[in-house]
Amino acid sequence: MSDIAILRHATLPDTLRIARSRAAPNLGPRLLFFSGGSALNEISRKLKQYTHNSVHLITPFDSGGSSQVLREAFGMPAVGDLRSRLMALADETELGQPDIYRLFSHRLPKDGDQKDLMQEVASLFEGSHPLLKALSKPMRQLIVGNLRHFERAAPEDLDYRNASIGNLILAGGYLDHDRVLEPVLFLMSKMVDVRGTVRPIADVNLQIGAQLQDGRRVFGQRQMTGKESAPLGTRIARLFLSDGMAELPADAVQLPDRNQKLIASSELICYPPGSLYSSVMCNLLPQGVGRAIAARIVPKVYIPSLGTDPECHAMSLSDQVAALLEPLRRDACDVPNSAFLTHVICDASVAVSERDRVTQDHGIPCLALPLARRDHTDRYNPDAICELLISLA
Repeated sequence: MSDIAILRHATLPDTLRIARSRAAPNLGPRLLFFSGGSALNEISRKLKQYTHNSVHLITPFDSGGSSQVLREAFGMPAVGDLRSRLMALADETELGQPDIYRLFSHRLPKDGDQKDLMQEVASLFEGSHPLLKALSKPMRQLIVGNLRHFERAAPEDLDYRNASIGNLILAGGYLDHDRVLEPVLFLMSKMVDVRGTVRPIADVNLQIGAQLQDGRRVFGQRQMTGKESAPLGTRIARLFLSDGMAELPADAVQLPDRNQKLIASSELICYPPGSLYSSVMCNLLPQGVGRAIAARIVPKVYIPSLGTDPECHAMSLSDQVAALLEPLRRDACDVPNSAFLTHVICDASVAVSERDRVTQDHGIPCLALPLARRDHTDRYNPDAICELLISLA
């Protein structure tokens, strides 16, 4: 068997490809995304109607919200973004596992009486919680087993407010499987019949850090997003991996072989909407990612976020493309930009001058299409994005 590279003209949207994918999503194309956070979840939910073969390489470097509570308690990778993408891709029909979906998606109260909160926590560990009792006995026993592993390892003063039950189950499975995420992610994928593949870009307990243009350094994702701390107010000059206190060498984390194989078998690579540095680019930092992307001759598309990204302070669209290319070029410095990115595709609202500048600066075509929702122009229309990617694959 031989591999050959071919070029073709694409019609956007390609109604034949779209109809074929919707008729048989189990045979849909292998679209690969580097992402994290929640920005892609709405699109992922819609994507299930077009393909069951999408691949999502997700950041485990999140340091915000309830994920950070678990990271501090157990010294583990962040699982919140992994869980939310699993839920976005889960079969939500009656043919799926709606009771398990409801359990994994449920959060404990953020406010209220502490006694009531701890009673609900105890009912989870005992297996008497109403959401657990709704499950079949074999499934309930399996999940309660993970929760009890979590209970035995958890510090007595752990803060359960606003905790995701799905995160607790994932953490318990991680601890039960010698602190490896792959087995429990596989198990959860089967439990909720995930229509795709979800994996961490690397199974490591690390943080991201940023060198800022004003000379400062910040450590941790939550210091960058402008959500749990004040916006940076200056541009990010460079992103790196960190142990939380210092920058790690570029070769400290390698792209796992299993993820390299997923990239090598993809039919389209997408850098999707989301926080540019802490959700998208952080997945490009492990050594080998740039080389793996460059080696795969498929469409490679950047879809910039709509609205304001606090991480992109005073950055033009061309600046964002330059930032995206920087870690890839560090990993594979002897290839053209087109080896990493073949097209930038943005909403029609983006000015012609902005689009032209991308092509002038980087030699990459920048196309504009009507992709935003009519009722919320700062959000993409999920169907429009799915049809675009299916047409290109």
